[in-house]
Amino acid sequence: MAGSPYLFCIHGNFTLIGKQPDGDSVRFIANDPSAFDVLHRSERIKPSTVDGSVQLRFEGIDAPELHYGSAAQPLGAEARDELLKKMGFKGLTFNGTTVTASKPASLPGAVLSTAAEANGRPVSYVLVDENLPPEKTWVHVDNTMLKKTMNVHMIESGLAYYTVYTSMPKTHRTFFRAAATQTRNAARPAAATATAGGGTGTTTGKKSVWSLDASSDFVLDDQISIGPSGNLILPKLFRRCTDYLKDVKDGKFDGNLADWIRSKNQGSRSENDKVIVLGAGTSAIEVNFADLIQQHNRNVSLQADLLDLVFVEK
Repeated sequence: MAGSPYLFCIHGNFTLIGKQPDGDSVRFIANDPSAFDVLHRSERIKPSTVDGSVQLRFEGIDAPELHYGSAAQPLGAEARDELLKKMGFKGLTFNGTTVTASKPASLPGAVLSTAAEANGRPVSYVLVDENLPPEKTWVHVDNTMLKKTMNVHMIESGLAYYTVYTSMPKTHRTFFRAAATQTRNAARPAAATATAGGGTGTTTGKKSVWSLDASSDFVLDDQISIGPSGNLILPKLFRRCTDYLKDVKDGKFDGNLADWIRSKNQGSRSENDKVIVLGAGTSAIEVNFADLIQQHNRNVSLQADLLDLVFVEK
């Protein structure tokens, strides 16, 4: 069921030093940590014992992975850099993917949220606007407010995929989908001139997830196939491919990707998400994620328009 467009506003500071931000997640220190108690599943939120920061999950987007364990995707670093630049961080230095210096060290802002997800990350819209909504109030988040969020900026930048859940207000999904559609349409001329091979291609314009996306048809030989120099695919699919390849390599599974996903179907950590696939008009069907995946030898295809998917919140 879609959520309400009223979200709780929590003020605090976004912090980077010693952290590993990426294109859809940063750490946040609330001015009043008890403000998280208002959120659904707040008991799952585990602030850092070092600085009290919590990891956020950005609502409505999924950026290419920068550090899923040791695995990464094309555009992972570009997505991170775009987010941090837009937020106002400068002078960034890294040791691997860990931030060692930034100017400033932290930035004030706010998150708008109603709940933590299964892993304890507040599902949030992120604001660094000077005119923040009042602290610890329920805010009606309309299109004007959405436009100010880092979430929408990442959709418009072309460096994050549109990835939404049933818990997201339907009006917000509509707004994000329209923004993603516009961004994808603008990327198509560049995609048409890209060299075959996903992340290995070059474009005549700015690279985006839509100019490089290969989710509908990619080769899955090994981790290199979908790594930083390989095919760019929907991050949710990438994470499952990565774990599948590891189990195959370790001799824990002998089968195709869809069968592996179906085998991981227990509890809140199930890999076989329920997903609503929108159709023409008001028609929609609910399936499991594995049902959308076809594999023929080394070729894998996600059989749906990425903008027509709504994942069922666990």
